[in-house]
Amino acid sequence: MALTDEAIEKIREMIVSGQLQPGQRLPREADLAVRLGLSRSSLREAVRALSLVRILDVRRGDGTYVSSLAADSLLDALTFIIEFHRDASVLELLEVRRILEPAASARAAMLIDEAALTELGRVLERTTPASTVDELVDNDLEFHRRIAAAAGNSVLSSLIESLSGPTQRARIWRGLTQEGALIRTLSEHRAIFDAIRRRDSDLARTWATVHIAGVEEWLHSTLQE
Repeated sequence: MALTDEAIEKIREMIVSGQLQPGQRLPREADLAVRLGLSRSSLREAVRALSLVRILDVRRGDGTYVSSLAADSLLDALTFIIEFHRDASVLELLEVRRILEPAASARAAMLIDEAALTELGRVLERTTPASTVDELVDNDLEFHRRIAAAAGNSVLSSLIESLSGPTQRARIWRGLTQEGALIRTLSEHRAIFDAIRRRDSDLARTWATVHIAGVEEWLHSTLQE
């Protein structure tokens, strides 16, 4: 088990056992690391990951709190984080995305109007190499949503939207654990946008395939490990 996963599992055990309750503040980082037998760096990464998916609430200058969600909801979310990258169904969802999103990108290259293209470019520019993982994922969702909408097919757009949520945490986890994932995502988004702007449907389809396949390949490797 990776160190970050081990840290998350130990925080989960504290919630399951009642040592941590919804709304309760976590002990100081140094104290909690000693208590759980973890390095401060692995604990910090676990807290960061859990805050991204709203299980922990990091309040600057005040401390870190367990989300105020009901206990059963918290446990469901924590279990999902522990298990999602061992669940092949996420791969199946990504496979469907790899089929649909290139088609949407190709259609968008042919059909997008200038106003929508301008807005798509603005979404692209919101994320930089200095962006956080949650900012990257939020803009990634918006970028793909706008491309799907520009494809001019409400059924296709709805299908892509329905796949975004179940694969969002996989993208968060990739951003936290895979070196260079943010830079790679930005580069691929730029390539997709440039192809759409040039009205090159074949190139847009190709880059969208490469983009989705990258996440799929990472998750496949994680499952094997």
